[in-house]
Amino acid sequence: MKTRVARSSILEIKPYLPGKPIEEVKRELGVKQVVKLASNECPVGPSPKVVRAITQAIKGLNRYPDGGCFHLRQELSRRLKVKPNQLIFGNGSDEIIVMVIRAFVREDDEVIVAQPSFLIYEIASQIAGAKIRSIPLKDFYYDLEGMRKAVKTKTKVLFIGNPDNPASTYLTHNQLRDFLNELPKDVVVIIDEAYFEFVENSDYPDSIKLLQSYSNLVITRTFSKMYGLAGLRIGYGIAHADMIDILNRIREPFNVNSLAQAAALSCLKDGAYYRRVLQSIRTEKKALYRQFKVMGLSYIEGVTNFILLNVNKNSTEVSQGLLKRGVIVRDMDFWGLKNYIRVSIGTPKENQKFIRALKEVL
Repeated sequence: MKTRVARSSILEIKPYLPGKPIEEVKRELGVKQVVKLASNECPVGPSPKVVRAITQAIKGLNRYPDGGCFHLRQELSRRLKVKPNQLIFGNGSDEIIVMVIRAFVREDDEVIVAQPSFLIYEIASQIAGAKIRSIPLKDFYYDLEGMRKAVKTKTKVLFIGNPDNPASTYLTHNQLRDFLNELPKDVVVIIDEAYFEFVENSDYPDSIKLLQSYSNLVITRTFSKMYGLAGLRIGYGIAHADMIDILNRIREPFNVNSLAQAAALSCLKDGAYYRRVLQSIRTEKKALYRQFKVMGLSYIEGVTNFILLNVNKNSTEVSQGLLKRGVIVRDMDFWGLKNYIRVSIGTPKENQKFIRALKEVL
């Protein structure tokens, strides 16, 4: 049998390693009660209204989904005050990111990312054969001056996670606007707002307003985090109509399934439920902060539904110790953050189990 060799750019990629599924931990370690606080998921399931919408949509599973996501498109267009042709939908916001890279990045082009940041930015760019320019964070914030200086003639795409994963910090409206003013207009800037619903700070950017002045922006958002639809995979992008037209030319047909469309539309119409979810996350985050202070642990006081925590010792050993006690967290050693773990905000019961296990491990 002839050996098939992939492109060198593919073989150099370090595969994305997601947080272990709960069932896998149960099988491997024989732990009966497991909580997953590794993937920044919503700690509770979708609202009853969303479940009813999914149940209703099941009846049409024998048909292909609406490739244009008409009803969801109309609702988001109305809410965001953008035209319907300024929206594109994907199998999670990850797919929108991949579309942009496929559309604008060729081999030997350059892409700028923060270090550390969401690994998909780098993976998607490496698949395209791009050169990655990684600009280290400064005190867990984006080094905008460093990123600006890294822009060269071959730079095609620049990524900004806002708020950022894993740091949970954010750029203000003025910071982002001033940064965009200094960039060449032919560099596509992807603003990943996967966690924007959790931010309550008044100086957080109005990215859609910025879109009116900067045609090189692509804003990506998801229903996986706040809305609890991680298992259905649906996200969307907002950009100028001509940008969306380009992305639609490479979008896979029927890329968003019908259950995801029905669920996402229902989420948007159940604001009361998700306001309660946000309040719970806010309360639980403060409770975890208090526990960390008592334990003498430092952390990044961020704006998302997760916390970057310094455990003051080998983070891999701590993560494995927590795993044996039925708590899945994210070991940040792989991201280059020694002694750090990332923990999602769970339910009160899940957070209490985590704190008990952490005290035992430490």
